[in-house]
Amino acid sequence: MSERVSRTASSSPLGGSSRSTSSSPGPPPDQDSDTYEEVFDTWLADQERHLKELISAADISSDQPDLLRGLLGRVMDQYEHYYRAKSSSVHQDVLAMLSPSWRSTLEDAFLWIGGWRPSMAFHVIYSKSGLQFETGLRDILQGIPTDDLADLSGEQLRRIDELQRRTVREEREITEDMAKVQESAADSSMVDLSHSVSQMMRNGGSPSMDERVDSTLVVKERQMEEVLHAADDLRLRTLRAIVDEILTPIQAVHFFIAVAELHLRVHDWGKRRDAVDASQPST
Repeated sequence: MSERVSRTASSSPLGGSSRSTSSSPGPPPDQDSDTYEEVFDTWLADQERHLKELISAADISSDQPDLLRGLLGRVMDQYEHYYRAKSSSVHQDVLAMLSPSWRSTLEDAFLWIGGWRPSMAFHVIYSKSGLQFETGLRDILQGIPTDDLADLSGEQLRRIDELQRRTVREEREITEDMAKVQESAADSSMVDLSHSVSQMMRNGGSPSMDERVDSTLVVKERQMEEVLHAADDLRLRTLRAIVDEILTPIQAVHFFIAVAELHLRVHDWGKRRDAVDASQPST
């Protein structure tokens, strides 16, 4: 598993991109999960701010690509900073990063290995493209460019489909890696350890086998860490490939608007539902 994860983390579908292709170089090693929660909250605030800029930019003529690229670069830098911070926190507490307490239960239901499923990006493109096609149908029938995702060319659709196939294939490989780690919860080391501790408790002794427990579990945690790094790497590479290699700058603006709106609103809806549930009297 380690070899496959390492290979994934070093590869990139982006030829000639000026951005770094690594999602794992990290901030200071003393960053912990509490600090990461603050990073997550800051990221949400940054997304709200960038969303306003993106919406304003959507009205800019597509013949000003340099202006749009500057904004897109800042948005992409935000994602890269977020994943660098996450990479450091994963090493501190991978379990907290796989089931983050700062996300709502609604978000948890949609999580794939500690984050969004990379292939969801393609569904966002197809959904937004369809909605914008319906809105701009009159212009499209008259041959007037809509300068949004309704304007995807046949070549762009072919490349999106090709990237989606590669992404889904990598998703399956990473999912299989996580399944192997989860299945190892019942391997011989865990079964033997649980029996030894239980036997000691039945005999009236103190189950003081912390060192053995820690040494057994740390192996599982390092394996989970490798899988989570691979998942985050795929998430970031998928975004880069879509924005840098396939979409035009104005189309990328519309894509990032849809992504930010979906992420922020699902987060809001989930937090609101959790607050309502928490206020209900227990039965």
